[in-house]
Amino acid sequence: METIVQQPADMRALLVLAHGAGAGMRHDFLEQQSALLAGRGIGTLRYEFAYMEQKRNRVDPPAVAVARVREAVAEARRLAPGVPLFAGGKSFGGRMTSTAQSEAPLPGVRGLVFYGFPLHPPPKPGIERATHLAQVRVPMLFLQGTRDEFAQLELLRPMVAGLGALATLELLEGGDHSFKAPKSAGRSAAEIRDWLADMAVSWMTAQLG
Repeated sequence: METIVQQPADMRALLVLAHGAGAGMRHDFLEQQSALLAGRGIGTLRYEFAYMEQKRNRVDPPAVAVARVREAVAEARRLAPGVPLFAGGKSFGGRMTSTAQSEAPLPGVRGLVFYGFPLHPPPKPGIERATHLAQVRVPMLFLQGTRDEFAQLELLRPMVAGLGALATLELLEGGDHSFKAPKSAGRSAAEIRDWLADMAVSWMTAQLG
């Protein structure tokens, strides 16, 4: 398994970060977030699911994807023994991480960070993809855009609320599934990237106590 690891000198925690369904670990979004997190004392380990490594169009079955999540977490523990771990990812990567955690705790992982949790396919609103979250026993951070077509707000808000104190929802006004927002939302692309990193770091810091 190929990985990209960033470990700042002042690293307080390491985030095992998975990519979305349509782009690999070198996607601009993950590159930028990893750099911003490193500048804030949070390391990252990025990795790819098997289908992306093999240049296949169809995503891996859940069992295969979950196995890769566990492999990545194990590699993070090997590279950074004793460092607090978090795990998550963009869209599909976040959902596969939570699926893994719901089936059996990911060793050493203190919490999960979702960059755009894909609650449902755009044309089929529903919450079936979130039923496994009730089995997750670590804190979860949902970073979501209010215009995310993969997570309609009227479904997302009650779903997160139903998870109780373990779940935190932070909303980017006007943001879509890629966290792009119109100028009328009042934030530049750079400000949105900083906002995402700040929210993630603030939340992870709180979990570390």
